[in-house]
Amino acid sequence: MAAFAARHGRGVVVAGVAGLFLAFVGAFGSGAAPLWIRIVYWLVLCWSGAAAGSVVSGIVQNSGLTERRPFIGGAVITLGVALPGTLYVWAVSSLMFGQRPQPAMLPNFLLPVLVITAAITALNFLVARKPIETHAAAPEAAAPRFLDRLPPRLRGARLYAVEAQDHYLRLHTSRGEDLILMRLSDALAELEGIEGAQTHRSWWVAREAVVEARRGDGRAVLTLASGAEAPVSRAYAKALREAGWF
Repeated sequence: MAAFAARHGRGVVVAGVAGLFLAFVGAFGSGAAPLWIRIVYWLVLCWSGAAAGSVVSGIVQNSGLTERRPFIGGAVITLGVALPGTLYVWAVSSLMFGQRPQPAMLPNFLLPVLVITAAITALNFLVARKPIETHAAAPEAAAPRFLDRLPPRLRGARLYAVEAQDHYLRLHTSRGEDLILMRLSDALAELEGIEGAQTHRSWWVAREAVVEARRGDGRAVLTLASGAEAPVSRAYAKALREAGWF
């Protein structure tokens, strides 16, 4: 439940704030309705859009498009939500304001839905831009929870890196590699206490494991003590450089 809240809480808050703002200003001709109806109307639409956006953005982000081409990724998310969302808004609007859905009115909803979806998508992108998640070394008595997940043959090994592969995580350690069933987003919370950072959407690296950092083809690569190479994407390069990783 906590992991779910961490992944989706931001979108719910952003959509709620946007919905309240649109309700109070009476956006797109809704100002004639009583305030409480506007609040219900806009919150229903914005939160429904946030739910749809979460599904669409998850698909787009898994493809890597938002990392390689964030503007194109944002545009794909916007269109993926707005186009089917126009039908939903058209139906809800007609019901909320006591009208029969009229197909001739459908095109009139496309532009407002597109504008609002684009604005909320951009706002989510801006809110998501935060300093890189770096963990400080843990006190002697506080062992990171994630180490308990190491398979028996890797227990006691030094953790070099965690690499996401589909629904699994590949663990790079001083005693070799192995796979566990877990998402990287959930693992990051349990890595607290090991000095390290996320270097890529699918990689977390322990700082002590880095033996070499080099740049090639415009991107940095970190060589680990095990010989594995961890990529550094543009999204994390600046923060890692400022933290002295390379």
